[in-house]
Amino acid sequence: MWMILPPLAAVLAAPLIWWLVRQRRSSARRALEMVRLDNKLQRARDALRQSEERYALAALVANDGLWDWDLVRDRCDFSPRWRAMLGLEHTPLLPLAREWLDRVHPDDAARLHAEIDAHLAGTSPRLESEHRLRHADGSWRWVLVRALVLRDGRARPSRLAGSMTDISARKSAEDDLRRAAMHDELTGLVNRAYFLDSLDRAVARVQRRPDKTIALLFLDLDRFKQINDSLGHLAGDRVLAAIARRLQSCVRPGDVLARLGGDEFAVLLDDLRDSTDATRVAERMQEALHAPLRNGLSEVVVTASIGIAFGGAELEGHEELLRDADLAMYRAKASGKARFEIFDKDSRATERARHELEHDLRRALERGELRVYYQPIVDATTGRIVAFEALARWAHPQRGLLNAASFIPLAEESGAISALGRWVLREALAQIHAWQRDYPADPPVSVSVNLSPREVLQPRLPSNVADALREAGVSPQSLALEITESLFIDTGDATLATLRELAALGVRLHLDDFGTGYSSLSYLHRFPISAVKIDRYFIARLDAAECEEIVRSVVELSKRLGMDTIAEGAESEVQGDRLREIGCRFLQGYACARPVPPRDAELLLARQHGMADRASAATPSHAFTPHSDIHPSLGA
Repeated sequence: MWMILPPLAAVLAAPLIWWLVRQRRSSARRALEMVRLDNKLQRARDALRQSEERYALAALVANDGLWDWDLVRDRCDFSPRWRAMLGLEHTPLLPLAREWLDRVHPDDAARLHAEIDAHLAGTSPRLESEHRLRHADGSWRWVLVRALVLRDGRARPSRLAGSMTDISARKSAEDDLRRAAMHDELTGLVNRAYFLDSLDRAVARVQRRPDKTIALLFLDLDRFKQINDSLGHLAGDRVLAAIARRLQSCVRPGDVLARLGGDEFAVLLDDLRDSTDATRVAERMQEALHAPLRNGLSEVVVTASIGIAFGGAELEGHEELLRDADLAMYRAKASGKARFEIFDKDSRATERARHELEHDLRRALERGELRVYYQPIVDATTGRIVAFEALARWAHPQRGLLNAASFIPLAEESGAISALGRWVLREALAQIHAWQRDYPADPPVSVSVNLSPREVLQPRLPSNVADALREAGVSPQSLALEITESLFIDTGDATLATLRELAALGVRLHLDDFGTGYSSLSYLHRFPISAVKIDRYFIARLDAAECEEIVRSVVELSKRLGMDTIAEGAESEVQGDRLREIGCRFLQGYACARPVPPRDAELLLARQHGMADRASAATPSHAFTPHSDIHPSLGA
């Protein structure tokens, strides 16, 4: 029996042994798995550490500021770069989002909150917002924030993380570009594009409000081209900038003052109580421009013509208001400049007629419609004709014979004056050559031709005059060029040089309309003037003691300066006798003769030379019947 027991024990012990072996194998596997798990954990820890190091390094060197907002715990962490952007490197910050949100500009705050809410609600795929943040120094910095939301298992927002970029430089550049696009670089005023946009909005408002009225002031500087031509464009730019500053001081808060281009400015008055608001602004502008502007060692006086137009619910668009103000401005210029005019409906018909006349004038030379009339200038002592003044006339097909005052200003504005002036000069010289040949005298009869200020400013004027004299075969001493006192305003070296070059040719220079313009007797010594023409205003009032004294003073001073004197507008024998007593050397006016066509002027010369009745020659004004519609105007 005992011999049977060992095998039985072995049999009974086998399962235990098997279980023990199995347990050992399982422990080995678990141990191996633990080792593997530890290795995985270690690798994960290493990867996390490396990731955190990379993140920290990226956050350290990145130009963007980083932030991480835990929405569940309401905790927000900011990177050092984020702090540095706002000058907060050494300022303790709470780990709260309000450290960011409370620094947002009040004008941007509502928009930023709406953008954040939209992204958290899932209506926008990402958060991207440009807004201003207050820097530690109190200034405002433009930033661009980009962020993405992370959601939990229930799709609820749990975390918002993003970056912040300083875009102040870009915003500043955009502002500069926007300002350049809407402002005039020279004066700093808003430009034409901005002004028209403002005008459009103002028109739209008054169209909806029948009780509202707006006003537009259109301002154009008088004779500004002379400043550019005589002083140079750089000086002209300085004058424009100074004028802009003066005009800016005249407008009210909320008014829009713009430089439309060149020497044109405009003002939009959008909040009118009544029409006097506009006229008061215009008056302030005229007064501000009255004081001289200093340009180097000289002073410049600039005036302006201003047109005012009003508009309300009846306006169809800004073009109508601009056109009306422009028409009023031209009427101010035509009325003597340096003033303002208010638009009225009659101006439209007048302007339409003016445009038609300008169109006709451009073709008048081509069609041969222009004429030259001649008014005698006589020796006050002998009564003999010594010269003629050449005066332009226009034989208009529909309007009849027009005197110079009707179209010369238009020719100056349109630029046609140069061609017209050259034509008159050549016609007059050809005519005087024929008269000198047929009616010789000692000295020979001469001719005077008017020069507009625009012509004097042409650099080729002396050479054009020399060419015309040579072509006509006329001595330079037989030509007098008449200039007006307005040329003396801001006369520069170039203009003075032109006048001296003309005098060097041997041409005589006469100062026209003396006494009512802008110059003074003290200017005469600066210019090579041969004769002074006393304005008809003083001649017509010669019976007044003060006017007679002025005429006497001009005559005496002219004699001392070696200049002749010519009395314009001598209309009666009484005036002629008085002028002879005063010592005026030459007379021109109805007392001598009206302006006449060449054939009638030649009749006067013929009679003077004994080819007709001497008695008639003594009173040439009765030698012919003048045209009743011709006024003895001397032109522009």
